[in-house]
Amino acid sequence: MKGAIVSSILISGAAAFPFVVDVSGVDSSMIQAERRRIRRQQPADGAGSAANCPFNANHVPAAPVTSQYPYNNAKNGVIGNQKGGYQVPAPGDTAHQFVAPNPDTDIRGPCPGLNVAANHNFLAHDGITTYTELVDAQQNIYNVGYDLANLLALLGLTLTDGDLVTEKLSIGCDATTRTSVNPVLTGAEPGLDGHNKFEADTSLTRNDYFTHGGDNFKFNGTLFGMMTETTGGNYNLPNLALYRYQRYQQSVNENPNFYFGPLSLLLFGAASFLYELMPSGTRGYAPDEYTISSFFGAEKNADGTYSFNNAEKIPDNWTNRVEPYTNELVGAEIIKMYLLNPVLFGGNTAAGSFDALQGWGGLIANGTIPSAVDPKVTSCLLYQILTERVPSYLNGVLTPTVEALSLIASKLSNTDFSNLGCPAPLSK
Repeated sequence: MKGAIVSSILISGAAAFPFVVDVSGVDSSMIQAERRRIRRQQPADGAGSAANCPFNANHVPAAPVTSQYPYNNAKNGVIGNQKGGYQVPAPGDTAHQFVAPNPDTDIRGPCPGLNVAANHNFLAHDGITTYTELVDAQQNIYNVGYDLANLLALLGLTLTDGDLVTEKLSIGCDATTRTSVNPVLTGAEPGLDGHNKFEADTSLTRNDYFTHGGDNFKFNGTLFGMMTETTGGNYNLPNLALYRYQRYQQSVNENPNFYFGPLSLLLFGAASFLYELMPSGTRGYAPDEYTISSFFGAEKNADGTYSFNNAEKIPDNWTNRVEPYTNELVGAEIIKMYLLNPVLFGGNTAAGSFDALQGWGGLIANGTIPSAVDPKVTSCLLYQILTERVPSYLNGVLTPTVEALSLIASKLSNTDFSNLGCPAPLSK
């Protein structure tokens, strides 16, 4: 895995210093191949840029849980009760009732689950959130296990270039001036809209970045309709596995800058949320069209098409899953969904060919995941990707440096990754 990272660094350097490919003894084949794909890097403009990002001068944090309405009793980023089956929002809890977002002041992004959390004020309603809010909201709304809640919150901070000092990030567009400890020193922090970071090609209901002018975060009714037709309105494991395969083929054929790297495993995990986290106990925990449409803000028109109603919300009388959804459980679902319709990891090149990835800790061979892989390996891969991204380049530049560099290790210290056999991260 470290070799792949070193290669990426060398390739990036070659893009900046093209004379590298002419140096004697340098194998330029990989550099030349990557040069053909260089447009995959997101520019600093477009739909999700800072210039197009809603702004709220009066940021208000999320509404906390209380003794009257405790939910999973997850507060301040620590572990909650890990017991679900309760109604969300609770009857009488006006602080967490649905409030539609204001397009001028409230940021929303590519993740319906987080948009819903902000619309119900379990995350700050303006979409500028924190590590603590993310960990608490996942537990309190969806009964996500503490280990997975930490993993996803930290992946958000690191993959989207959220700020490890302020622990803030945007759930959508570039809000660097509000998330960064010092924008001059940190550079842009593009939020969850940042392409090929947390967001990636082949999303269930969002466009590929380079096929729609940088709009990779708004609801696409055509894609929702395609998903509903493929699944027959039953968004379960086998049906979503088939739809994920269809979206992959669509992107390969339509997106000349298509890229499907190891982090695309997160897309399979996100798809599992539709049948693991969104179904309600009051509807037999069925991932049906009524329930999923509510979370996605999808409204069916008279002609059978779907439109966005600006109301990504928890369905009425909704009760969450009983047992926590842990990192090991999502790892198992990722592998099961992938293996039902395996696809190649890699990307298109400007020459019109597809390059398959190799390596990545033994998980990917000849562009695919072996059928005999242990789901724990998938969990450890995401864990390793997370822990290797601690930004050591900040050392000596920002303060408090030690705290920033050890944040990931400290946040994961009370979770169960060690039980999976994952190596401990370096914290200095």
